[in-house]
Amino acid sequence: MLNAANVEKMFNKIKVKYSVMPREIKASFWFLICAFLQRGISFITTPIFTRLMTTSEYGEFSVFYSWFGIISIITTFNLFFGVYVRGLVIYEEDKNRFTSSMQGLMFTLVIVWTCFYLLFHRYFNNLLHLTTFQMLCMLIIIWTNGVFSFWAAEQRVDLEYRRLAIVSIITSILLPVVQMVLMFTFDDKVNARIIGMVLVNVAFYPLLFAKHMIRGHCFFSLEIWKYALTFNIPLIPHYLSQTVLNSADRIMIERMIGTSQAGIYSLAYSISQIMTVFNSAMMQTIEPWLYKKIKNNEASSIKKVAYPAFAVIAIVNLALIALAPELVAFFAPGEYAEAIWVIPPVAMSVYFSFLYTFFAVFEFYYEKTQYITIATLIGAILNIILNFIFLKIYGYYAAGYTTLVCFIFYAVFHYLFMRILINKNLENEKVYDVRIILLMSFVFIIAGFALLFTYELPLVRYVSVLAFIGTILVRHKMIIRHVKAILSERKG
Repeated sequence: MLNAANVEKMFNKIKVKYSVMPREIKASFWFLICAFLQRGISFITTPIFTRLMTTSEYGEFSVFYSWFGIISIITTFNLFFGVYVRGLVIYEEDKNRFTSSMQGLMFTLVIVWTCFYLLFHRYFNNLLHLTTFQMLCMLIIIWTNGVFSFWAAEQRVDLEYRRLAIVSIITSILLPVVQMVLMFTFDDKVNARIIGMVLVNVAFYPLLFAKHMIRGHCFFSLEIWKYALTFNIPLIPHYLSQTVLNSADRIMIERMIGTSQAGIYSLAYSISQIMTVFNSAMMQTIEPWLYKKIKNNEASSIKKVAYPAFAVIAIVNLALIALAPELVAFFAPGEYAEAIWVIPPVAMSVYFSFLYTFFAVFEFYYEKTQYITIATLIGAILNIILNFIFLKIYGYYAAGYTTLVCFIFYAVFHYLFMRILINKNLENEKVYDVRIILLMSFVFIIAGFALLFTYELPLVRYVSVLAFIGTILVRHKMIIRHVKAILSERKG
């Protein structure tokens, strides 16, 4: 029986266990909490924003954010990604100077692109369907987000989880609060939400920039700037293609159909992406083990973990598809009801997005980044072509299906590139049985579409969901045995 004394005893026990945890485990735990918090607050506040904004306003903001993802890569070259973490290792003895120089390079790039934009602002405003005010706000957000990304990456490398957790928690909570206050204050809901992002970023992140510059005493270093640009410029097509693959549909819907439809699609896409949290959490756990198995020439044992992992991701995405009507009703008012028809194909694409990471890990291990770029570029181009053709015929619903098709091809290309690397480096070792993967994927797609056809037959859908839950409960011991087997295999 729970009482105050028992609760205190349990809390103290947890506290003692936490205190003796290795620093690496504590850091991993808090970094994961930060990621869940940032994503979770975004999902939690979605029902508020969809009710404060019309479908057209929600679509306009979503398009702004889609352009933000693309323009951020162009203006910053994603310098705060892999090249920075790699550089912290290379310049370990001089990392403060390295960091301040990287901050200087990114600041310079943003200023140069800002000047370029101001010279041709009318052209860019017409091209992007954004105002000068929105573009200048976007550039400020890009720079400040980049500053935070450098600092956050440094904290992760140094395992300084406390400061990162504090800043992440404060900004994650403060951002939607400030946005909502401004949206209640001003009639222009879109610009109010954008201004909220600027205010929160400017209040916190320039201080981090100043800290790095004061500590490193180096704005420009020819050696460091050359290293960073040489490493990252070849990866820009990959970064851009990946962003286009995830963002082009919303931009094209806004252009070809309307902002209101872009808003409805954006809601469906956001709900469907909820399960990427499971993808990220599972990959953070499994990925180091995958590299270890490849390094030790034990790649054939990967499938023992891979197949159950594929099954878990398939099941959680099927659960999301099954609950799509209820989720849409919770997250948004009636004007967004059509979003339910987009969720199934986009949720299925999340499964294939997880699938390809098990293939791409070989490309990263053997440093064949050109393969990654080729696969991503093909996926992005295919997405644009299919959207251009089918949006005209079937409306914005088509974007969900083109996304699914592109991620299927994306997974296929990574599988083929993986086979090339296995043939070359592992003597054609049989890492996966393609027949099993195809069978699992086929069953998953059939089940997903079967659930879609029950949306207008709620009784059938509820019975199906209850039958599935009943099966899980009956077979729970077997499932637990499989999970334990996976964990023990991963530890080994």
